[in-house]
This record gives sequence, structure tokens and C-alpha cells, in this order.
Amino acid sequence: MEGRDTDRAGVGGTVADVGEFGLIREVTGRQQVPKGTVVGPGDDAAVVEAPDGRVVITTDVLVQGVHFRLDWSSPEQVGHKAAAVNLADVAAMGARPTSLVVGFACPADTDAAVATAVSDGMSAEAARAGAGIVGGDVVQADQLVISVTAIGDLGGREPVTRSGARPGHIVAVCGRLGWAAAGLAVLGRGFRSPVGVVNAQRAPEPPYEAGLVAADAGATSMIDVSDGLLADLQHLAESSDVGIDIASESLEVDRKLVDVAGALGADPMHWVLTGGEDHALVATFPSFTDLPQGWRQIGTVLMPDTGVTVDGKPYDGETGWEHWR
Repeated sequence: MEGRDTDRAGVGGTVADVGEFGLIREVTGRQQVPKGTVVGPGDDAAVVEAPDGRVVITTDVLVQGVHFRLDWSSPEQVGHKAAAVNLADVAAMGARPTSLVVGFACPADTDAAVATAVSDGMSAEAARAGAGIVGGDVVQADQLVISVTAIGDLGGREPVTRSGARPGHIVAVCGRLGWAAAGLAVLGRGFRSPVGVVNAQRAPEPPYEAGLVAADAGATSMIDVSDGLLADLQHLAESSDVGIDIASESLEVDRKLVDVAGALGADPMHWVLTGGEDHALVATFPSFTDLPQGWRQIGTVLMPDTGVTVDGKPYDGETGWEHWR
């Protein structure tokens, strides 16, 4: 398989050579269980502490050829991405990520080094969010599939859902927009640079701490940008029964995106408005709120039945990603 680095991963042969239990021993032996783990890998199920008395749980499935390609990304980057997309969902609830449970499926002839490198990438990204892997399963399949369940702790806060936005609230964002979409466009044209843009698609960097900060600052609703800014704001607007208007002049279009768009004949604002997989956080706040550091206002919550608009008008074109379409 392309994109592997068997020397760095430190294990040879295929997963069939290593065997199911050998692979589990290899993977778990490379990890440190996170704080708050009562029973970690090796038993029928993991046991983790829940100091708040409530647990935030989310799951995502990543499929080779749909969510990642090993000729575009290293196995470590694939693992990084698999962890990040789940950890961002926990952060978007105003919770602190604590642990991950991972399901890993692959063909028998997959290099064992690929599997352990994917695990290393997940562990490293989980550690960046203050979490770790506490259990999971490995099985044979026709292609590489990674299913991650993330668990988080609210720390006494109420969860920040999608349904709390009200007319008059402000809409704010923390994190980058459009970079992962630009990286996907570059990779799709057969290029591998600029590296910063390409890596935004390979290994997104969600602002995990910003979710906690937003919750403490009084965020009334929140969502991570996985499908596209306009598409995800539509989810939020429908849940809250409100309209939302985005001011395009408030959206930051980095010079690198402008340069890449110019080279590819694309519109960088389209990436910013509709590109997913950056996993920035978007939230609504009461109008009197002093936004926390790193957050910037990009729009306003309106009365119901107005939809999600840009500069007061419906957006012309697809607003984001949706499976089976």
C-alpha cells in the first residue's frame, strides 16, 4: 500500500502474519491510557470515570476511498484525521474529550506497519486534546475502515446543543475555514503542495479548547464545520428554528487560499463557505457577549423561515457535503 513507513512504525509483515491478537498487543503496547481510565485495553470492555455524572458520546466512520486515500496521506495522518473528526464533535458540545474506542478493519494483506501507524496517529492527536484510546476491535474487511467512538466530560456544564440559537444572537467562528477544501482540490489535481494547504485536508487541527471556552462564555448553540460552513449552519438553524445571515466581508480568506484558487481557477470564497473537514467550531452567543479570544463574529441569527443566507441572499450552488448525493 502506498503512503506507508514500515521502519517508523517498527513492525513488519502483514496483519495476517502478525495475527489478530498479535496486532492488538502491538497496538496497545504503544499507547498510554488516558487519565480517568479504570479498565483499559485487554478486557471485554473499557471502564472510564465520569466525574460529571453524564457522558458525551459521538462516533464517526472513515472509509478508504471516501474519507482518505493512502496515496494522498500517510497512515499516521489517516489516524490523526480519524481521531480529530470525533474529538471535534465532543468539543462542539462544550465538553472535554477524555477517551476513544476504535474499530479497525482492513484486508489480510495490509502491512501491519500501516495499522500500527494509524494507531500512532490517533494516539498522538487524542493526546493533543487531552484524551487517549481505551479499547476497540480489529477485524478483516475488503478495504480499510476506521470507526471511532469518542467520549467526553462536561465538567459540570450544560451541553451546548444545536438548538439554542435565538433571533438577535451573533454567529461566531473559531478555527480555519476553506483550507481542507483547498487541500482536497490540490490533491485532486495531482499536486502535493503547498504543504500547509494539503495537510489541512490530510490532518485537520480542530480548536478543541475553544469549545470549552465558548461554553464558559455563554454559547447558546455550537457545531463543528465538518460538511461545510453553510451546510452546518443550516443544521443549526433547523434545530433552533431560526434563520442565519453570514456577512461575507467578515470571513477571512487567507492569501494562500487566494493563490491556490488562482492557480486552479477556483473561487476561494466558495471553499470558505462550503468546504468541510476543517472542523472549525461555529457557535451563537447573546448579542452582548464579549467573544473569547480566537472567536470572531461572522453573522447574525434571524427570525425563522429566512433560511441561511450570505449578505442577505440565498447562496447560489451546493452548500456543502452530503453522502449519497
